[in-house]
Amino acid sequence: HVQLVESGGDSVQAGGSLRLSCALSGYTYSMQCLGWFRQRPGKEREGVAAIYTGDDKAYYADSVKGRFTISQDNAKNTVYLQMTSLKSEDTALYYCATGLSDFFYWGQGTQVTVS
Repeated sequence: HVQLVESGGDSVQAGGSLRLSCALSGYTYSMQCLGWFRQRPGKEREGVAAIYTGDDKAYYADSVKGRFTISQDNAKNTVYLQMTSLKSEDTALYYCATGLSDFFYWGQGTQVTVS
């Protein structure tokens, strides 16, 4: 049973930084993709950043390139999203997700509010 628990969401001022964490547990060692998504008020859920273990490369949405960084600590079974230069439009519920070939397992989300 795979579980993901996000943390680190907070209310910050524009221009500030936050680091989100996603702790993974369960049958996760074979997961091929790790990602962060967000749902902004009144919007569809969208992809923010992802890592695919097959090519060990990070992918970012255009709106966050240069400001957000996804990383993982295999020893801690944790995925991070470092967010800098935050903007009001980054306000959203942020989710992490993982899976074998697609994002099948999801966490409950952590709220980020930028004012």
